[in-house]
Amino acid sequence: MSTFKPYLSETEAPSRADVDALLGLTLLEFGTEWCGHCRAAQPVVAQALAQHPQWQHLKVEDGSGRTLGRSYRIKLWPTLLLLRDGQEVDRLVRPAAAQDIESAMSKA
Repeated sequence: MSTFKPYLSETEAPSRADVDALLGLTLLEFGTEWCGHCRAAQPVVAQALAQHPQWQHLKVEDGSGRTLGRSYRIKLWPTLLLLRDGQEVDRLVRPAAAQDIESAMSKA
């Protein structure tokens, strides 16, 4: 059993309008529970978030026809969107190191 928080299903996930209205800093993660790349990225995402407690973290399950993922043109998992006040300021695809995520968070 994973100790990481699960991805929000399509019915649980926020709408694009809700995401656009978010205030502050948000790490929006797209992926799936069964994706090997997504599972491998969880420790590095957690490590980066531990160094940046001001960031909120939303994990959204993605897949064919998923509205939120399509609105951001997500192609590979995991994809991390760094948002400031609901607007994308950076994007990381399949991050392998916490320092890559932390660097992007520091610049946002």
